[in-house]
Amino acid sequence: MAERLEWIRLRPESWVDWRPVWGGLEAHALVHARYPQAPCTAVEPDPAQASYAATRLRRPWWRRWSEAGVSVAADAPDGTARMLWANMALHTAADPQALMARWHRALAVDGFLMFSSLGPDSLRALRRLYADLGWPPAGPEFTDMHDWGDMLVQAGFAEPVMDMERVTLTWTTPEALLEELRTLGANLHPGRFPACRGRLWRERLLATLRERLAGPDGRLALEFEIVYGHALRPAARPRVLPESAVSLQEMRQLLRAERPEGGMR
Repeated sequence: MAERLEWIRLRPESWVDWRPVWGGLEAHALVHARYPQAPCTAVEPDPAQASYAATRLRRPWWRRWSEAGVSVAADAPDGTARMLWANMALHTAADPQALMARWHRALAVDGFLMFSSLGPDSLRALRRLYADLGWPPAGPEFTDMHDWGDMLVQAGFAEPVMDMERVTLTWTTPEALLEELRTLGANLHPGRFPACRGRLWRERLLATLRERLAGPDGRLALEFEIVYGHALRPAARPRVLPESAVSLQEMRQLLRAERPEGGMR
């Protein structure tokens, strides 16, 4: 996702990193290296993760004079961020539209959102495995990138741009595979198994993973679809009612925004 910042001409004076521990502190470092003079607010609602982020993101003393600092908070102030960075956060939200609305409030006018999430082609082999064994779903049905784009517009964003890529990860053992999958999020599917599983079930799962997912080199492989998106936070437009009151200042701003290049004044 950091490579896609090359497409953005705007250089944010400040930015928000939404759940950096979840999204990867390595990603935070890449963004900071690109905008070293832009102060950052790292949003971590969980106290344990907030403490971890504060320790890991603290700038060394010899860099505090030349680079902007980072503060850790449970939420972001409204209308101040010029960029909101959210790596691998959207698909973990039980109410993604509410999360998008929160991001919209955090951004200043003409600020922009950068986000990534898992797409619907992620973990298809694992989901087929569970279905063949007659088990409830292994994970949620991830949202298509075109639906994310529609939700962004409904949340008030403008000019959403979406794209995707597929990435294959491999592991040496089924135990290592399951351990890493646990770090990627919880199973939010409403039809998931509602109780704890037993030892025999786990042994069968490990054996089936080894049988179904191992390649010629013996490593177990799963494919992920990674969805990327960015969008702008435009100026608010007044609601058009049968009778609407618009101030002279608002009218001037609307006329400036809608005047074509080189048009009449």
